[in-house]
Amino acid sequence: MRVPEPAGAATDPDGLEDRLRRFATIWSRAIFPATATSLTRPEFETLLLPLARELRDALHAYPFDTAPATRVGTALVAGHCTDPEALGRTLGVVDSYLVLYCGADELPAEEGRARCARLQHSLAAGFAQALRERTLAEQEAIARSALTARSHAESALHATEARFHAVFEGAAIGIGIADLDGKVLEVNDTLTQMFGGLEHHVRSRNVSEWVHPEDAPHVWRMYGELVRGEREHFRVEKAFYRNDGTVLWTNLTLSLLRDAEGMPQYQLALMEDTTERRLLNLRLRYEATHDALTGLPNRTLFAERLEKTLAAGDGARFGLCYLDLDGFKAINDSLGHSSGDRLLVEVADRLQSCATASGEMVARLGGDEFVALTSGPDTRTGVAELAARILGVLAAPIRIEGREFTVRGSIGVVEGPAAGRSPAEVLRSADITMYRAKAAGGNRFELADPEADARAITRHGLTTALPAALERGEFFIEYQPLVRLADGTVHGAEALVRWSHPQHGVLGPDRFIPLAEHTGLIVPLGRWVLEQSVRQALFWHQQLPEGSAGAPPRVNVNLSPAQLHHPGLVADTVEVLERIGLPPGGLCLEVTESALIGADEDLLKPLRQLAEMGVDIALDDFGTGYSNLANLRRLPLSVLKLDRSFTQGMQQHPADPVDLKIVEGIVSLAHSLQLTVTVEGVETGAQADHLRRLGCDTAQGWYYARPGPPEQLHTLLLADAV
Repeated sequence: MRVPEPAGAATDPDGLEDRLRRFATIWSRAIFPATATSLTRPEFETLLLPLARELRDALHAYPFDTAPATRVGTALVAGHCTDPEALGRTLGVVDSYLVLYCGADELPAEEGRARCARLQHSLAAGFAQALRERTLAEQEAIARSALTARSHAESALHATEARFHAVFEGAAIGIGIADLDGKVLEVNDTLTQMFGGLEHHVRSRNVSEWVHPEDAPHVWRMYGELVRGEREHFRVEKAFYRNDGTVLWTNLTLSLLRDAEGMPQYQLALMEDTTERRLLNLRLRYEATHDALTGLPNRTLFAERLEKTLAAGDGARFGLCYLDLDGFKAINDSLGHSSGDRLLVEVADRLQSCATASGEMVARLGGDEFVALTSGPDTRTGVAELAARILGVLAAPIRIEGREFTVRGSIGVVEGPAAGRSPAEVLRSADITMYRAKAAGGNRFELADPEADARAITRHGLTTALPAALERGEFFIEYQPLVRLADGTVHGAEALVRWSHPQHGVLGPDRFIPLAEHTGLIVPLGRWVLEQSVRQALFWHQQLPEGSAGAPPRVNVNLSPAQLHHPGLVADTVEVLERIGLPPGGLCLEVTESALIGADEDLLKPLRQLAEMGVDIALDDFGTGYSNLANLRRLPLSVLKLDRSFTQGMQQHPADPVDLKIVEGIVSLAHSLQLTVTVEGVETGAQADHLRRLGCDTAQGWYYARPGPPEQLHTLLLADAV
């Protein structure tokens, strides 16, 4: 019997909708008691569900936008959630449960909390805006009606004044009336309480005395237009000083009241106290722009500051230090994240002590990455001094759990004129320079170098393009002949892979092989080179005339250290040889000397297996890895490839006698170990003559032929066969 799947399982395998409904349920239970709706709680929960979905979608949106949260706050007021307690409970639910129930693995925890804080900010703003507009619309209409009624006939005056005072005194917002000279005539109890509770302190004031330093320039200009009858009303955010010196922040709506003939007569002020909401907004803003662990500005605030600094113009300069702690992961892994956090807090405190001058700031970008920014007329010396101070304060040991740690850091420094630089460009240059300092040993700072940046960017571009390049067939192989020194015939060829890059042209292996090793693409690329080379070697075998003298040509294929460690090396090689049909003796695998220094038996085992099958193993670049000559006897080798540095002295006349003696000794040693000797980099006939007399077996180099297409070697093979 088949058990039916739960409802929605087929359409919601990850339970996203279910978690969203649980969030909406928690939300409805929290704020339903504070609503004035006639709906039941389940009906109210249904009303909240699309609002919860808007919050969830906004949390994950890219680019991030807080406008949906503003709309949610407006919708709450429209749904009769007008009690301030409903707002407080809503913010608490969003803060505690939005990321928990609506987050996702692709959204980092720190970014999720920052986004959640900004969504709370916008939700509160939308709620307050909607509530203010609703209240002002009701109260202003009533107040206007009441004040206009005061000019009616005496017979209706009593009733009108009764209605006016009922609204005036019972209003939830502050209401004040002043004449056109600014003298305050009437204030309600709400406005009195907003200013400290003493009515005479408000009534005795003139509107013109309520100037505050944070007034926008246009506030008093609009006020002048209103009392002159040129404007009917205006709305602004304005601060006032209370008598005790504290600041009252309000949303002020000022309207002009006219008499029956249309002449200006009074001014009506409606004030909503926004001090608490402003403090909440400031707190939310602080949490969204500061690191929760260290209290430093976070990436968001730093990006705003950097953008403002770079937009300064007028010859402004800036300096930036990008710091990454050396070895922090080891401390985190050994002592745990709690101790690692304490270390980061101590580092942050020390960094703050370095950036106390005007125009300097320190921020934490995340993890163990910090940045310091300075600006001013002399950032050339200032940023270098700042970097030196940072390294200096980090030098003192930090004590954690009874142990002392010396923190080291690598710093990338970018300095220059602000004009023409984007924040992304500056941070990229600083990041590249920081890694250059780390590669140089760490505990130092390096200055940005545009040429080094360009090389790093090119390397990054090549790295990201490698996988697609292999799929698109942008790689090809050139072959350089291996010549027998005894008779000058072609013994085989070394396969050399090239990349035909769409922008950079043909690239040699030194440009991309290290990148392929770093990304792991060297294994599929190496298999492709092996298969193409073996196929080409078989073709050469088949094209030689019957009865040709000498052994069939052999193809040499390079193995990288990463390929040596790959568990499928032997199986892949055997599979390629058997599928294509090339005898094992037609293949030689070249391994660099440095890759085999200190190699254990586990690493040598695959090479031994291949050698036992008949595949030749060559030790490439011999003499560059400082290996012990005695180790040669334990390596499964058949060929020793002598590095070109040993034979360069043979290009001159007379030849360097020291080079002759060294090569003679190496050849004698190799032959005693039953190894053949191949020499790289032969460029002159004199070199070839010396090497032949010293007993070297084969050689390659520009003297014989440069690397070229397989047809070039095919021609040489046919010429030798004739």
